[in-house]
Amino acid sequence: MEPLGIKGAFSFTPKVHGDHRGSFHEWFRADELRGHIGHELNLAQANCSVSAKGVLRGVHFADVPPGQAKYVTCLRGAILDVVVDLRVGSPDFGRWEAVRLDDRTRRCLYIAEGLGHAFMALTDDATVVYLCSQPYAPQREHGVHPLDPDLGIAWPQDVEPVLSAKDAAAPSLADAQKTGLLPDYQACLDYYAELGLPA
Repeated sequence: MEPLGIKGAFSFTPKVHGDHRGSFHEWFRADELRGHIGHELNLAQANCSVSAKGVLRGVHFADVPPGQAKYVTCLRGAILDVVVDLRVGSPDFGRWEAVRLDDRTRRCLYIAEGLGHAFMALTDDATVVYLCSQPYAPQREHGVHPLDPDLGIAWPQDVEPVLSAKDAAAPSLADAQKTGLLPDYQACLDYYAELGLPA
């Protein structure tokens, strides 16, 4: 597990064992993740999405508490996965970091509660699976427009983005902050500390 530049985000590149039969790798180890993030990942839901090249999903986040942490990998094809610090008051507020996830490196990404998550499919049939700490709750789920120029995410220029109607109608980062939609950094830190307390 390697920390990214945004607090609460980690990448993991597993060792892939291959031979004439195919390959094998461990893409999730609860004990190793716990050692880095300081608490268990409560597995409440597992999602799978299949996207055509250019499909852009996000930037999604959930109210904290309880938020929704995610552990993401790409089983087929490739995606550009992006973490955005949406926590108002964070020293990294508005900063984003991109990681390529694909079916060769088998890299994974952990995204803590309160961080925004988005990805663009770089290939057809890009198949993404992610483990979630909380089940989907529409009333707590929100988004920021992934093409917001103030956010300035460097999506690939040679791929035409395809957005859902919901994502295309998402507010800018400034509007989301102005209306109080975004998570509070201190509330996130308090929640992380609560998660790390012994049972």
